[in-house]
Amino acid sequence: MSNSLKTIVITGCTRGIGRALTEKFTQLGHNVIGCGRNDLLIDELRHHPGPSENFSIVNVLKPTQVRNWAEDVVQRHGVPDIIINNAGVAHASVAFWDIEPDDFDRTIDINIKGVANVARAFIPFMLKKGSGIIINMSSGVGTYAIPDFSGYAASKHAIEGLSKSIAKDLPQGIACIPLQPGMVNTEMLQDHLGLESADKGVSPAEWAEYAAPYILTLGPEHSGESMRVEKPNA
Repeated sequence: MSNSLKTIVITGCTRGIGRALTEKFTQLGHNVIGCGRNDLLIDELRHHPGPSENFSIVNVLKPTQVRNWAEDVVQRHGVPDIIINNAGVAHASVAFWDIEPDDFDRTIDINIKGVANVARAFIPFMLKKGSGIIINMSSGVGTYAIPDFSGYAASKHAIEGLSKSIAKDLPQGIACIPLQPGMVNTEMLQDHLGLESADKGVSPAEWAEYAAPYILTLGPEHSGESMRVEKPNA
């Protein structure tokens, strides 16, 4: 993509890598529009780093709510150049047969259906514009398996397949890309690996320093490819 300033939509913008990307892209001068479900954290973002109308309380599992939000975003800011589907959750770190059914369902629903709802809402606008990049946050466990994380791994395997299938449906000029962030020391990683192991990853803020510029290099030529953010000199 070009080096011009972009309009960037980020779901799950209140915590972790979503929050870090929101702050970094804003620092770089881009127009960042975000959504989340935590009232207090959204209120924080409405005062820092962006204008109040840029951040909204949206449940990505509600298709009508997502569609109304997408229409409002386009009306206020134009069609986004980049959409980063970042909203996601994980279940407790236990063997498959010990996962609570509601915990499993929540992981599958938010991590897959939420992504689908956002993409479905914005793609028609991108089709009319003839351009746009949809980045669906994946994971290393979207390509392999680890113990005690079966539901989350299944959801990220699905994101890989969903993203590549969407890419096949899109016309030239519009991209859908599954993106693996690498090892980032988020609350989610801490809950799964423990503090000591998670500390081997970089902080979300440190990650965003090189991840944000990398994301800006992704374009239509990467559509349908599994991409991964790599730490410089790693």
